[in-house]
Amino acid sequence: MDTILVIGSNSFSGATFINYALGKSVEVHGISRSPEAHEVFLPYRWRKSNNFFFHRFDINRNAGEIEKLIDDVKPSYVINFAAQSMVAQSWDFPEHWFNTNVVSNVKLHNILRKKSFLKRYVHISTPEVYGNCIGFVSEDQSFSPSTPYAVSRAATDLSLRTFFSAYDFPVVTTRAANVYGPGQQLYRIIPRTILFILLGKKLKLHGGGVSTRSFIHMNDVSVATWDVMVNGKLGDTYHISTAEIISIRDLVEQICVKLDADFNQHVEIVGERLGKDSSYQLDRSKIERELNWKATVTLDQGLDETIKWVQENLSVLEKQKFDYEHKI
Repeated sequence: MDTILVIGSNSFSGATFINYALGKSVEVHGISRSPEAHEVFLPYRWRKSNNFFFHRFDINRNAGEIEKLIDDVKPSYVINFAAQSMVAQSWDFPEHWFNTNVVSNVKLHNILRKKSFLKRYVHISTPEVYGNCIGFVSEDQSFSPSTPYAVSRAATDLSLRTFFSAYDFPVVTTRAANVYGPGQQLYRIIPRTILFILLGKKLKLHGGGVSTRSFIHMNDVSVATWDVMVNGKLGDTYHISTAEIISIRDLVEQICVKLDADFNQHVEIVGERLGKDSSYQLDRSKIERELNWKATVTLDQGLDETIKWVQENLSVLEKQKFDYEHKI
């Protein structure tokens, strides 16, 4: 039985990937700096499994403990979802984003490169490194980051290129479109819109919602991440996306229609966020061609599934924090 280490196991992406991985009969160890979140946000807790083990470590403070765990369990695969990930807030304390996303990550990579038992390291990156995109871009698109968050992620991506060239470090990288689905944190646009409509609260729509994105269900991303982990070409990057492009306003309007809600009564237009890129469109042909992966959940289906999750857990979700809370 292979052992997998997932860093950032409390994140929506990490917790959903763990749920998928546990269906593959592997042993999974998860690391997060915070205690496990409420199970409503942890898809891996929705299945019964004795093969998951949680460890509360912070990559900024517990490098020694993390290395000991790595030496003890000897994971064949390490998947790193951990990052300071909020874009707008990265302007407030950019040094915190650089400390986590660059310094601590590079320290982790320097530990992992010396472990002979490691088969693959999956680095979860972001399309934010490209900056504003015009048309569908491929994995060799040049970097043009426009926020401290994006700069910090681009810096680590470049560092990993040098590790691959110098040490044959077994890294593969993914960049996914905007993820969503049941279990996502409430400060993200889709669950927040659903929850605010159901609770009669006003949703602030920055910049009128004119920016466009592709939204991809996290279950599809989990399958793709697994495929990249097992069969991706070392040193390469893979885009995970769909062909569906939608503006944020149209997305919110679509949710309003599904909930029989009046857009104008539930939405307040406010100013745009600093440095926000107007478009991300990722060419997904490489992962489809090389790994035979395809997205299976349409946005319409995924929204229905997420609405059902919010409705069924409304009594719990309405007591949770709605806004992002920054942690150092």
